[in-house]
Amino acid sequence: MFTLLPMDPTSLYPSPARRALDTEAVHAGRDDLARQGLHAPPIDLSTTYPSYDSRGEAARIDAFATTGAEPDGPPVYGRLGNPTVARFETALARLEGTDSAVAFASGMAALTAVLLARASTGLRHVVAVRPLYGCSDHLLTAGLLGSEVTWTDPAGIADALRPDTGLVVVESPANPTLAELDLRAVAHSCGSVPLLADNTFATPVLQRPAEHGARLVLHSATKYLGGHGDVMAGVVACDEEFAGRLRQIRFATGGVLHPLAGYLLLRGLATLPIRVRAASATAAELARRLSADPRVAHVHYPRIGGAMIAFETYGDPHEVIGRVRLVTPAVSLGSVDSLIQHPASISHRVVEEADRRGAGVSDRLLRLSVGLEDVEDLWADLDGALAPSRGAGLYSYAAPPRGATSHNAPAPANETATPTALRPFRTP
Repeated sequence: MFTLLPMDPTSLYPSPARRALDTEAVHAGRDDLARQGLHAPPIDLSTTYPSYDSRGEAARIDAFATTGAEPDGPPVYGRLGNPTVARFETALARLEGTDSAVAFASGMAALTAVLLARASTGLRHVVAVRPLYGCSDHLLTAGLLGSEVTWTDPAGIADALRPDTGLVVVESPANPTLAELDLRAVAHSCGSVPLLADNTFATPVLQRPAEHGARLVLHSATKYLGGHGDVMAGVVACDEEFAGRLRQIRFATGGVLHPLAGYLLLRGLATLPIRVRAASATAAELARRLSADPRVAHVHYPRIGGAMIAFETYGDPHEVIGRVRLVTPAVSLGSVDSLIQHPASISHRVVEEADRRGAGVSDRLLRLSVGLEDVEDLWADLDGALAPSRGAGLYSYAAPPRGATSHNAPAPANETATPTALRPFRTP
C-alpha cells in the first residue's frame, strides 16, 4: 500500500540556482515532489488538520499573530494557509523575483488586503495614476475602505505624496488603453512609499516590476496566470515582511483562495511563457492589420508587446461586438480563446464618465484579448465584424504570408493605398 510521505514545509521554499523563466514556470513550487514519490502536485482539500499538541498550536498561533510568517510544521486551518495554495505562491514569487507571494480569492480581494494593510498603520492616503481597472478605480474613489485617493499623472507623483500616503498604485500596461509607464522612474518618485504595480497584462514573461523598484506586484490571477477562464484568484508578490501582514489580513477577512483554484493556477503557470509569447505574436500581427485598416481610428498596442490590443472604431463599436463569431464578446481576458469587450459599457462603467474619458477610455474603444487561435481565422472574424462600418468588404485587408508578424512591417503591395493604411498604430 502506498503511503504519502509527510510534506516538509521547508521544501516548498528551495533556493536553487537562478533558473530561466521557462524552467521556473515548470518546476517552481514542485521541487519537493520527486522526494515524495510524486509527479503531479497533490490537491489538499482539507479545511482543518489534526493536532494533539495544543500547547504547540498555541505557540504557533502566537507566532503568526506577531509576524504573519507561515507556521512551522503541519497546517493548522484552511484560513491560515493551504499546502496546495502555497505551491502556487512559491512559484509565482519565483517568477516575479520576490521573496514571497500571497494569494487571495480574487484580484480585488488582493488589492483590498493591500489597502487594509496600509490603513491599519494609519496610512490611508493613496496616490494613483489612471487608467486603472475599473473596479480598482471604483474601490479607491468610493472610499469604501476609508481610503483617500489623489489622482495624478506620473510626473506629479512626488508632489502628490503626503505624510499619510501609504501606497502608490499604477498599471503598466494599463487597463484598457494599454498606456505604459516607466516603472523605474515611477518607483524613484515614490521615495519610501511602497509602489504597487498591477502586472496582470504583462505577466512576468514580459516584465518583472520588482526589478524596477515596485515593492508590490499585483495580479488578477484569473487572467493569464490561470489562462483558461476557469479559475478566479488574485495574488500579490512582495517581500516577506509585507507578505506577513497580508497573510494576517487574509486570515482576519477570510479572502482565501480555494485549494482547487491554487492547483489550477500552478498548472497554468507551467505553460504561461508559451501561451503569452504565442498570443503576443498573433496580437502584434492583428495590431498591424488593424492599424492599416481605414475602418479603425486608432490602435493601442504596448511597446513591450503582449496579447492585449485596444482599438477605436469609426463605426459603432457595439455593432462590432454584436457581429463577432469566433471571438467571444465577454469580460475578462488572458484566456486561451480570444475575448472582446466595450470598456465604457462594462469593465469601466463604474468609473465616472468624465474620469473615464479623461483617462483615454473613449466610447468607441474596444479591448481585445488575443488567444491562441490561428491569426488568419481571428482576422477573418474581425474583418467581418468591422466590414459594415464602411461598406462591407470594401476595405478588406490582404493578408501577408504566414510568418510575417512584425507590426512595423510595411503594408503588402496589394493593399489598397489610402492615407490611413500608412498610419502607424499608436503606443501611448
